[in-house]
Amino acid sequence: MRVYRGHLIHIGGAPRLDAARDHLVSIPDGALAVDGAGTIRFSGAYPQLPEAAAGAEVLDCRPGFLLPGFIDTHIHFPQTHCVDSYGGGQLLDWLQRCIFPAEAMLADAGYARGVARDFCGRRIAVGTTTALVFGSAFPHAQDALFEESIAAGLRTISGRGIQTVGPEAAGPLLTGDEQAIELTRNEIERWHNRGDGLTQAAVVPRFALSVTEKTLHALGELYEPVRADGVYFHTHLSENLSEIEAVRADYGVQYYLDTYDGRCAGGGASLLGRRSVFAHAVHCTDHELARLAETGSSIAHCPTSQLFLGSGTMPWRRTTASGVTVALGTDVSAGDEWLIPRVLNDCFKVHISEAGAQALSIPPADLLFTATLAGARALDLEDRVGNLDVGKEADFVVIDPQRQPLLPELVARIDPADADRLLFTLLMSVREDAIDGVYVRGRRVTVPE
Repeated sequence: MRVYRGHLIHIGGAPRLDAARDHLVSIPDGALAVDGAGTIRFSGAYPQLPEAAAGAEVLDCRPGFLLPGFIDTHIHFPQTHCVDSYGGGQLLDWLQRCIFPAEAMLADAGYARGVARDFCGRRIAVGTTTALVFGSAFPHAQDALFEESIAAGLRTISGRGIQTVGPEAAGPLLTGDEQAIELTRNEIERWHNRGDGLTQAAVVPRFALSVTEKTLHALGELYEPVRADGVYFHTHLSENLSEIEAVRADYGVQYYLDTYDGRCAGGGASLLGRRSVFAHAVHCTDHELARLAETGSSIAHCPTSQLFLGSGTMPWRRTTASGVTVALGTDVSAGDEWLIPRVLNDCFKVHISEAGAQALSIPPADLLFTATLAGARALDLEDRVGNLDVGKEADFVVIDPQRQPLLPELVARIDPADADRLLFTLLMSVREDAIDGVYVRGRRVTVPE
């Protein structure tokens, strides 16, 4: 048993978004007691530690804060080295001019290994303990990603980026339909539920314009029998208005979501459902949101990326009111912030700036919920991670304000009992320097040498 002492903050229990404030736990002199298997055995006030923790090693993290590990539900591994690339336009231009050529560089196995190592290093530095990762088109690059993730001790869900059609710039990333299915099936067999359960596989077509109706039909046939094994589905949805127009024209559908829902002319199995996560959903119709909620699908909200590419603002009130789970994604590299609290900072700003009655000041508990428990729910991991309840696996971060200039002064101005103000200032102000420790299953994660 090991005890971590500090200001404990998390969203306890299993609330919906609208009840997050009622479940906000903030204990200034708090403690986590973690057993040798990495399970939380006590979570509460330090003076109330049970006898079972007597004699345990105590790591005094004060004046630090103990928060759940951050969960990133949409991030691109092969784009690690191309953050803030100038594409001279919005999504489709940026993909052709910057991203497809950059991702093609991972054809070199040595380079891909370096990118995988850098990717894991950045995740550790910013406290992202769990991530749903949009993968590379190249199997050796995916192998490197999973191997480096396991060596570091991170939770990683990923799948190779599937593309069967595209512009000339995407040529090195393309495969035929049969090869796409075979490579995806092989990746699932090799990497799903490996690394002592820390790695999971996903079926990941880049987006509807990067595949065909034939591809999606084949992916539906592949996914249907492995869905019950916990394999994920992940892709992009309604990110950009030009993209949506092109999808509707190419597929002859009324709604973009229909392409993934087996509702094209040729039919097929739906790819929606539990463990299906759709990035962006900026311009979804009420019909699409209702269908996502009905099927238990989730949205990875990426406000930083949407600012960078001028994609628009996902309507927070309408989207969350639909009942669909909305988690958070950095969308590196269209998103140029790796640190989840920096993405929360953008999230707060864009939604308080929505037009008219749609504008709102998102409460700090709702922000924390979106970055932690909502992510665990979207990834079907809520029984294991997402908060610091007893019985959960000990995925958490230690934030030490002393490591960041001016943060101690900002925090000192606030009464520790004022949980809302304290949490808001912490989430809005924290930078990477303040991340003092990152733990997965109670083990401090580091980048392997």
